[in-house]
This record gives sequence, C-alpha cells and structure tokens, in this order.
Amino acid sequence: MALDRNNLVQLMKTVAKADPSAPVSYSFGGESFSYDALNECLRQELNEYAGTYSLYRENKNLIFSIIEETLDEVLPKKVEQAYMQFAETKTFAQGDKPMFKRKRDARQRAKQFVTRVGLTGIYEVFKLGKSEDESFEVRTSAIGGAAQIGFEEFLDGRVDFAEVTAIIMEGMDELVFKEVGHALKASINQLPPANIVITNGFDEKEFDRLLVIASAYGEPSIYCTYEFAVKMVPTEGWRYTESMKDELWRTGHLANYKGRKVIILPQGLQDETNTRKVINPGYCYIIPSGADSKPVKIAFEGGTIVDEYVNKDRSREIQVYKKVGVTAMLANNICAYADTELLGQYNLAESIWDSTAFVSEVQAYPSSAYYKA
Repeated sequence: MALDRNNLVQLMKTVAKADPSAPVSYSFGGESFSYDALNECLRQELNEYAGTYSLYRENKNLIFSIIEETLDEVLPKKVEQAYMQFAETKTFAQGDKPMFKRKRDARQRAKQFVTRVGLTGIYEVFKLGKSEDESFEVRTSAIGGAAQIGFEEFLDGRVDFAEVTAIIMEGMDELVFKEVGHALKASINQLPPANIVITNGFDEKEFDRLLVIASAYGEPSIYCTYEFAVKMVPTEGWRYTESMKDELWRTGHLANYKGRKVIILPQGLQDETNTRKVINPGYCYIIPSGADSKPVKIAFEGGTIVDEYVNKDRSREIQVYKKVGVTAMLANNICAYADTELLGQYNLAESIWDSTAFVSEVQAYPSSAYYKA
C-alpha cells in the first residue's frame, strides 16, 4: 500500500537531504536505512502513484505539490550549507522585498559596493554609505529547468519518478551555484587594481601578495574550485611535512595554504555532454573573515512551482520555476586571482585555448590590474 501524502513528503525530503557518498544510515519511520535503500523505497512509492500513464494522469498534481514542498525546504538549506562560509541565505514570502542589512565592524576600513546580478547579467553597481543600519534589496528573477519524459516510457512502465525528481533537484542546485559564480565574477571588475591578478598558471609570489592585502583586514580564507586548488602548491623551496605530503596524495590539494584555509567551491557539469562546467575553475577569491558580513547574499522568494508541458509528440516536460536573487557585496578588502589557463577549461569542448574567449570573460578588468602573459 502506498504511503500517504505526509509520509511521502517526509521520505522525499529525507532522500533529498541525504548525501549519497556518506557511509551513514538515515532514519525514516523509526527505522534506519542506507541511502541506496532509502532511494529505492522512494522509487517504489512514486511508482505506486505514477508507474503507468493512467496513474500519472490521476496523481500528477499530488506529485508536483510534493516536489514543490520538498524543493522549498531543501534547496535553500543545501545552498546555505554549500556557501555558508561566505554567503548569507534568506527565504522571503512571495511579494516581500528581499532586504539585507549590512553589518558593520568596529575595525572596518573597507569601502563597500554592491553588484546585483541575475540571469541577464549585471543590474547595477552602487556604493554603500556609512549608516550603521543601511539595507539594500536583492532583486530576484526566475530560474528553472525541465525533465522530459517520453510518452512511450509511460506506456512501457519505464518512468522512474525518483530519478526525475533527483534530476530536478540537482539541476536547481547547480543553477543557484552558477548564479553565485556569476555574482562573484561580475564583482571582480569593481575591485581596486592592486587586488586583482590575471596570469597564466599559479604565480606564488603574486598570490602571496594578495594574501598580504586581505590579511590587513582580517584572517583570510581562500575560495576556489578543486581544479584551482590542485595547482596552488608552494615551490619546492617550501618545507613539506609528512602530513602535507600525505594530504596531497589523498586529496590532490592542500587544505591550508601557508596557514590560510582553502575552501573548495562546488563544481559540476551543465549537461550530459560533459563539455561545460557550472563554475569557471579559473577564479579564486581571498576573503578576510570578521571584517564585515558575508559578502554574498542569496534570496529565495515565494514558493516553487512545478508544472507539466505536453509536447506535440505527447512527451511530457516536468518544468520547475523558482525565484532567486544573488548579490555580491564586495569591498577593497577582498582579492581575486584569475588563472587564464584554467579559465580556458570552462568549456571543455574547446581543446585549444582561445585568448578571445578570455577577453570576453574579463573584458572589464582595470587596465592597471596585474597581468602576466
């Protein structure tokens, strides 16, 4: 007998929150399950509601409402966990203005500016004043995606709604992560020239110079993708300990660079062709802690909307709509490093580095920023 709606919602939320790679058990209904067992249970339960076309037609609105409720709870928390080190995440009701308040520090000496970013690019840049309680709005725009199901798949009983739901969840995650990357990249253009390095490869001397600048405002942390962290290794003159050698062997990168914590940003691929990454791996950000509030603001507005679109061939697209806003509130206490070699790996379909593509990526950088070919 199929679970009722409330229990099915709890099951889907538990699966959505779980980490498939973690060797732990998850509790549901008073029992413990592995992730695989839990996911299989969800698959079977959803098949009870949508295993055939007739069942799907009868229960699709119920399934959509369950996905909506799950996304509304799980997506903001997943985003917050992924970027909690430097991003502030809030949820607002539909129609409410997503307002964030700047928190000033007594030793704050950095001049701040805000770059509002959305799916269409930069909205505007403005500097914040000296008011202790100054607030600003994070404008939201719609993000979304769709999972297509062939009509014959319904007829043959080959539709796996647990997999469809997982695809939707992962896709929405990656869209938000991508917007965070856009916000940070767009804000680089507003940094002082001394805070930016653009070069081919990892230049230890210049990277350390940026660390000195950020350290003047607080203890800095280094934010980058795994691809960047792998290259961020001191020269042979640096004295390696046995634990550092072991760490490099196990993880491929150092968890700390000269005493500064290295935080790996989530990475993924945009589609099944495996040709384009979600986050451009060529950018690295050095952000001091304690100097001010978290520099990235993420706002979720209103509820998720899941609906169906029927194509001419009778296939179905399960479409998802969610309003999200991302704003970067950077200042001259933050530094950025762009590795042009890694920037070229953003699009994996291009086997040869195209310098014109790089120009379009960083076209607005100040001419006086450090650049080394």
